[in-house]
Amino acid sequence: MSKLQLTEIERVRTISKEDFYTNYVKPQKPVVIEKITEDWPAYSKWDLNYIKKIAGNKIVPLYDDRPVTHKDGFNEAHSKMKMSDYIDLLQTKPTNYRIFLYNLMKEAPSLQNDFKWPKIGLKLVKQLPMLFFGGENSKVFMHFDIDYSNILHFHFHGKKQCILFSPDQTPNLYKVPYSLISREDIDFENPDFEKFPALKKAKGFICNLNHGDMLYMPEGYWHYMKYVTPGFSMSLRSFPKRPLHLAKAFYNFFIMRHYDNFMRKRKGQDWIDYKNEKAIRETNKKL
Repeated sequence: MSKLQLTEIERVRTISKEDFYTNYVKPQKPVVIEKITEDWPAYSKWDLNYIKKIAGNKIVPLYDDRPVTHKDGFNEAHSKMKMSDYIDLLQTKPTNYRIFLYNLMKEAPSLQNDFKWPKIGLKLVKQLPMLFFGGENSKVFMHFDIDYSNILHFHFHGKKQCILFSPDQTPNLYKVPYSLISREDIDFENPDFEKFPALKKAKGFICNLNHGDMLYMPEGYWHYMKYVTPGFSMSLRSFPKRPLHLAKAFYNFFIMRHYDNFMRKRKGQDWIDYKNEKAIRETNKKL
């Protein structure tokens, strides 16, 4: 079995905001903090059954792992389902359906009382947190966030595996042009080094998140996530501090995504195929 060069992400039980900023934010280094949510009501309350009780009647957007096509809008859902039915599905059998970047707290305001804004040395964006749900063995393709934010990713219920790469590893990851993703046919758990030889050079990080763990993902980090068991997560974010990352976030928001949408409408699937082919061509010629 082929294996990537992955280093286990450092884990700490607790940390001061000074040490967090000095040792991880400033050098842009990921870390897992295990006990940061222990004083939240969510720590003892949040599981799938609790979400079903609080928000079971809400209709939620669902995403699966189908490849992107020219017909897909930006972050357009693949299906919809009642939350109670979705949680029943999660607890019954493996499913590829995920809830992605969903503002459940707006739909179920009582959830806002269950978490605390962590005082951890980052100026967090004070918008309602987004939630992410997934079934057993469902996967989030390798990507980075459009705004290059520092991400605090809190996991609840079950176990989740995360693979990260820093932005300086982008030349080895077969990034698809005018997008935020790598080639979707790459299996990052068992990569095909014959087809994607640059992956041999990629150096990244790996961790497993359990209930209540928080993963810090620095600015612009690539991340691939697999729900080992059914569960859900919550993300808080802080805008990038590095000028280059702010410039890239501006480009992504106001130029790149609009150009990509324009070309999808003009060229259709040919545009998607062109981008995927260019990802291989441009990456391999740098070897």
